[in-house]
Amino acid sequence: MTAYQDDIDAIQALKVEYGSAWDAINPESVARMRAQNRFKTGLEIAQYTADIMRRDMAEYDVDSSVYTQSLGVWHGFIGQQKLISIKKHLKTTNKRYLYLSGWMVAALRSQFGPLPDQSMHEKTSVPALIEELYTFLRQADARELDLLFTRLDTARSAGDETAAEFIQSQIDTYETHVVPIIADIDAGFGNPEATYLLARKMIEAGACAIQIENQVSEEKQCGHQDGKVTVPHEDFIAKLNAVRYAFLELGIDNGIIVARTDSLGAGLTQKLAVTQEPGDLGDQYNAFLDVEQVSDADLGNGDVVIKRDGTLLRPKRLPSNLYQFRPGTGEQRVVLDCITSLRNGADLLWIETEKPHVEQIAGMVDAIREEIPNAKLVYNNSPSFNWTLNFRQQAYDLLAEQGKDLSAYDRSDLMNVAYDDTELAQLADEKIRTFQRDGSARAGIFHHLITLPTYHTAALSTDDLAKGYFGDEGMLAYVRGVQRREIRGGIATVKHQNMAGSDIGDTHKEYFAGAAALKAGGQHNTMNQFG
Repeated sequence: MTAYQDDIDAIQALKVEYGSAWDAINPESVARMRAQNRFKTGLEIAQYTADIMRRDMAEYDVDSSVYTQSLGVWHGFIGQQKLISIKKHLKTTNKRYLYLSGWMVAALRSQFGPLPDQSMHEKTSVPALIEELYTFLRQADARELDLLFTRLDTARSAGDETAAEFIQSQIDTYETHVVPIIADIDAGFGNPEATYLLARKMIEAGACAIQIENQVSEEKQCGHQDGKVTVPHEDFIAKLNAVRYAFLELGIDNGIIVARTDSLGAGLTQKLAVTQEPGDLGDQYNAFLDVEQVSDADLGNGDVVIKRDGTLLRPKRLPSNLYQFRPGTGEQRVVLDCITSLRNGADLLWIETEKPHVEQIAGMVDAIREEIPNAKLVYNNSPSFNWTLNFRQQAYDLLAEQGKDLSAYDRSDLMNVAYDDTELAQLADEKIRTFQRDGSARAGIFHHLITLPTYHTAALSTDDLAKGYFGDEGMLAYVRGVQRREIRGGIATVKHQNMAGSDIGDTHKEYFAGAAALKAGGQHNTMNQFG
């Protein structure tokens, strides 16, 4: 027996119970609708996807080659098309997630219009996007299953039992488009209570993994920009606890918290940490401050001092009332941040770096793993990096170490198209191709994501179309550049009426009205031109 057949039998039993009033109800139609609506609530999705992530994390601990990946998306349709493409080309969604980027919410989904990535957008837009993404993924399930049901009916009508059994097996073993979403809560949008309230809404919408960073909420900056300000560990731990309480309150006991540290690029802190005794967590945080030794006589009006080992130290305070860390302490602070986060409820780490360099990341992870052996990273394969330049420079330096003649290259001009077919460029591209594999094997990267790739692909494809359509190509720009490629590539959107649910609607009309149904998909539907 299968869930599909169980539903048919259950509805048939209900028909008997309710008698002739239910004569019009077809048990198999109900079973199909239930199959198309597997997830009834966001919490069901959160639990289902949390189980997936926990399983994937355990598998990675055994074998680092089974890392996971995602692309950042900013609209339900974009997320849906990504998962449809994955199923079409790779046959499974296994180890493939979605990432919800705070940057893209700010830039593309705020009612204020495009905003910088500084937590200025409405916090409600984050859970709203999670709900939207899962609405589109569930619709992708409904659409694909509707096509299978149509094929099943066709096989039955033709008396082809073998085909009918095969299609039925596809229905019984159907893999959903619903996958885990790692959702960005920025720095928590306020105090721990605000963080808890938003986390709860995100989980209710379906998020199984919440990523939170150790910046000051009201001074939050994009991880790849300057001016980042971190908070003492105790402040961040309170927000980790707030997220965990939200998961536990809602019954998602294995929800995932991704603790992000921006300390590598953050040279400022808003306040000094509270310390009770030498060497405690607050003292360790303050030890990284840029200070100068002073005496009582040196103190000025309003000066703040730290006493350490009987010595008075004055932290360097900026006109903004922020304190600065000593230069060169970033990696040490990252390691302390990560160890502290894992010891206080985080499940995964996110280290925001200034360049994609496996050994740089691995150096920090090695230090973390001395304390937490199974520490794992979520890593941002960021579009903020110039990947071509970074890896050509890495290739240049590698060839220099090997004693190769590099007189044909100008290291400061390696983006030059003249180098595209050179040995150095080919070596760099190969290092880019294997970056995720190498990072997962060497640097503990469990999950690779690109934060805002679909922002760039939407802009690029729109530029290509606009250039040709409004130029000399006219309609050929669309036909050759879009529609012909859709048809030949089997892209679902070529039948945009079907993609939007028109055929599902026709099916429902038949369920509800039988032969009297007025359907949109008849012989005069121009979508029939696409076969």
